[in-house]
Amino acid sequence: MIDIDGITKRYGKATVVDRVNLQIPRGGVVSLIGANGAGKSTLLSMVGRLLEPCDGRITVDGHDVQATPGPELARRLSVLRQENHLPVRLAVGELVAFGRFPHSGGRLSTRDHDHIDRAIAHLDLGPMAHRRLDQLSGGQRQRAFIAMVLAQDTDYVLLDEPLNTLDMRHAAQTMDTIRRMADDLDKTVVVVLHDVNVAAHHSDRIVAMKHGRVVADGSPSEVVDRDVLRHVFDLDVPVSHTDAGPVAMHFGRACTSGDAPLASRTGEFR
Repeated sequence: MIDIDGITKRYGKATVVDRVNLQIPRGGVVSLIGANGAGKSTLLSMVGRLLEPCDGRITVDGHDVQATPGPELARRLSVLRQENHLPVRLAVGELVAFGRFPHSGGRLSTRDHDHIDRAIAHLDLGPMAHRRLDQLSGGQRQRAFIAMVLAQDTDYVLLDEPLNTLDMRHAAQTMDTIRRMADDLDKTVVVVLHDVNVAAHHSDRIVAMKHGRVVADGSPSEVVDRDVLRHVFDLDVPVSHTDAGPVAMHFGRACTSGDAPLASRTGEFR
């Protein structure tokens, strides 16, 4: 389990993440949603020890994220950043092999090669394993980075906006891959997403943030709700309920200062 206890992150006088408490049990896909600047990526980065919190504590299966030695933490938890800066002349197989570094220290064993081969196969990258990253489409390149994370073979996988810059087809393929990681490989995936409908369709749980705080936390049908989304995005978003789940109609009406505060009409969301 990932246990987030009172986590806060400040930059000067600006509080970006504000006393967040959250527990993420093993299994499934958890999506973090919210407007730009809500604190989603910052929270994910602190869970992955890419950023140090100002206050609070995060543990992964009881291991303190800040105190656990790096190689040990990297065998439990893997992170895919929003932006990855690696040489574009790197081949796909070489990129995926980086995921085994916490286990191999750079000296790949037969077991390491097995994990690399399985990750490449799981992402359907076999025909392009020897191609360079600059020879791939955006969607193929993103799949290669996810394969690298998958080869790391951790129980917990953190993905920061993995759909960024992808078209509809490649975004759908990527989310299908993420879903299969949870269902077929028993991973716990925490993913930052901007599209609430994508989150609703592919997630077991959605956590919504606003101004650095968690303001809604529940199943897709509980969070992809007109009143909840109005509170989260300051936008009046009609929601339709279909056999496949809730669908938010993005062409909503922006809330104005004259609108009654949501909390006064519906209570506080959590």
